[in-house]
Amino acid sequence: MSEGPESQRGEQVVAPALEVESEPIPLVPELLISDLLRYGVLASLTLVTLGTLVTFLRHPDYLVSSEALQRLTAPHPVPHGLSDVVAGAMAARGQSFVMSGLLVMMAVPVMRVALSLLIFRQQRDTRYVAITTTVLALLVLSFILGAAEG
Repeated sequence: MSEGPESQRGEQVVAPALEVESEPIPLVPELLISDLLRYGVLASLTLVTLGTLVTFLRHPDYLVSSEALQRLTAPHPVPHGLSDVVAGAMAARGQSFVMSGLLVMMAVPVMRVALSLLIFRQQRDTRYVAITTTVLALLVLSFILGAAEG
């Protein structure tokens, strides 16, 4: 005979209750970094896709006219400075959204280094704090020098 929810003596069989821990889940550095990379790439892809859609919705002639498409791909109308990108995004220009997506893609590795620095500081790993600080300083310096060039 199979036993159901009641035993042979007529007693109710109760499954043991699962206890839910109320302690917060510790943050795992690898998960933080992977989430930063994942969501950074997703944000970049979203901005580039949105910019492409806005461009072709606002200018449908790009789809049928090779001359119009050449005007789009010419180097002069592309926003070059951060202020140009912000102003273009506020005016809903597709190329500015695409450029902001590319800027986000460039910023993700820098943010990853900055996050690693915070993680190493929390772990009190002085050797890796020094190395990561040097790498972050070199990245920031390269952006500053690159901005001075163009």
